[in-house]
Amino acid sequence: MNQSDITLECIRTGNNLLRGELSAVQTYELAIKRHPGLATAFDLDRISREHRRSVRILTAVVRGIGGEPTSSSGAWGVFANSAPTAANFLGAQSMVESLRVGEEQSRNDYEDALDAENTTESFKTIIRSDLLTSVEDHITSLERLQNAVS
Repeated sequence: MNQSDITLECIRTGNNLLRGELSAVQTYELAIKRHPGLATAFDLDRISREHRRSVRILTAVVRGIGGEPTSSSGAWGVFANSAPTAANFLGAQSMVESLRVGEEQSRNDYEDALDAENTTESFKTIIRSDLLTSVEDHITSLERLQNAVS
């Protein structure tokens, strides 16, 4: 694979991760809107802010390697937003479970990017030191919240 192909693949990876983060922002905003009275609202707001920060980081990474950052969560956003809407009918516990499952998918996506040959070392460093650690913190927070609302 030549350098141009590697760069294009790295941009593609960055935009895929960016779509996931944009979807997470939409999903958390919807969860906060649907469950404003939850004692967990503060944690959900914090996690939503951290996902917005991840969007800014990934946007900068994609631009930095010469790509055009996506501005849409695409089909994944539509799918991801249907889960919390459905969970809304089942209550707070199901909503938190949906969010946790989404975070676990994000963790898998970041781990896949770390394993990919086309992800540059500088991008892998950002994923390891910042993006993945945030997602792991979100999973831990949501597991605690699940216990609190059950």
